[in-house]
Amino acid sequence: MLSKVATRQFSKSASTAYKVAVLGAGGGIGQPLSLLMKLNPKVTDLALYDIKGAPGVGADVSHVPTNSTVKGYNPDAIDQALKGSDVVIIPAGVPRKPGMTRDDLFNTNASIVRDLAKAAAEHCPKAAILIISNPVNSTVPIVAEVFKNAGVYDPKKLFGVTTLDVLRASRFISEVEGTNPVDEKVTVVGGHSGITIVPLISQTKHKNMAKDKRDALIHRIQFGGDEVVKAKDGAGSATLSMAQAGARMAGSVLNGLAGEHDVIEPTFVDSPLFKSEGVEFFSSKVTLGPQGVAKIHDLGELADYEEEMVKTAKETLIKNIQKGQDFVKQNP
Repeated sequence: MLSKVATRQFSKSASTAYKVAVLGAGGGIGQPLSLLMKLNPKVTDLALYDIKGAPGVGADVSHVPTNSTVKGYNPDAIDQALKGSDVVIIPAGVPRKPGMTRDDLFNTNASIVRDLAKAAAEHCPKAAILIISNPVNSTVPIVAEVFKNAGVYDPKKLFGVTTLDVLRASRFISEVEGTNPVDEKVTVVGGHSGITIVPLISQTKHKNMAKDKRDALIHRIQFGGDEVVKAKDGAGSATLSMAQAGARMAGSVLNGLAGEHDVIEPTFVDSPLFKSEGVEFFSSKVTLGPQGVAKIHDLGELADYEEEMVKTAKETLIKNIQKGQDFVKQNP
C-alpha cells in the first residue's frame, strides 16, 4: 500500500498538476511571465507575489480561461504564496538603465534575492528554483549559499535562466542567414552577461560563416540586452522577451518534473564541468527530469575561437560567483 506522500506524488505526476510561484509578479517581467504561466496547462495553482500590486495582477490574470487558480499575495503572506510550490520563479529586482551593466544591479538585487531565497528555503525547500534576477552569474550562487545555510540545498533544483540568450541567438542568426528562427537551434554556454555568454556557432548549420559576420553576430548575442535598454531610453530593460524566455524554461522544468523524455535546455547550474578549475556554476545543456537536473552535458567539440571564449568566460565567472558567495557571508 502506498504511503500518503507516495500517493500524492503519484497523483501529481499522473495529472501533471503543479503549483508555480512567481516572486516579483508585479514587475515588467513578472506580469507577462504570470500571464504566460497561466497559459501553461501543467500549472493548476499560480501564486503571484510582490511587495505591491500582486493581488491586482492576480485578479487580472485569473480571468484568463485556463484550468488553474490564481491568487496574488502581499509581503505579509509570502509563506502562503510559497507553501506547496513545485516551481518558484524569481524575476524580482530593479531593471537596468542606459549605461548600466548587469553587475551594476548587484547591490540592490543581491539583497532582494537573498531575502526571497530565505523564504523559499523555509516554506518550499524542495521546489525547483528558477532565477531571472540579474546578475544571474552572482544571484544563483547567492541562492545556493542561502539554501546551504538552511541545510536544504539541492543542486539539482537550482537554475539560472539563461534562456533569453538562446532565444536571441536563434533570432539573430536567422536575421543574418535569412532563415526561420524556429528552425535555428543554437546552444549557448557559459554565463548570462557579456563575454560570459558563449554561443556555439560551430555546432549549428552555419559553422562556416565568414569570420567578420560571425564575430558581429556573437557580439550582438552577448550584448543584445543593451539594444533593448537603449531603445527603451531609461524605461527599463528586456521584459517581454525575458518573460517568454522564463516561461519556456519553467515549462521545460515542469515537463521534466512530469517525467517527459528528452527535455533539454541550456541553463546556469551547479556544474562539474569546470569545478576543478574553480568554476562552480556554468551554463550548458542540461537534461531535466523528475528530480530537476538529470544530466549535465559537456560542451562537445568546439572551434578554436570558442575554446578561447570559454576560457575568457570562466575567468569572469569565477569572480562573479565569488561575489555572490561573499555577499551572503558578509550579509547572512
